[in-house]
Amino acid sequence: MSELKKQFEAAVADSKKLPERPSNDVLLQLYALYKQATEGDVEGKRPGFTDMVGRAKYDAWAAIKGTGGDDAMTRYVELVNSQKA
Repeated sequence: MSELKKQFEAAVADSKKLPERPSNDVLLQLYALYKQATEGDVEGKRPGFTDMVGRAKYDAWAAIKGTGGDDAMTRYVELVNSQKA
């Protein structure tokens, strides 16, 4: 396993035990970077108007379309580390 993958998995674990709940914007960034790193570009239709949370998640993920997996992992690790107090 690569060093980056180890750091990413550690950051995923750390994200569940941050000292404070991150803002919704940070949570959406974490979600999008995680999905980009693990699944690649967003696919499928944008959720409907009544699914506000689903739309926000989809939009956040779509905003980083084209970002490479390693880059997404690196940004995820940096974002989680910036949230630690």
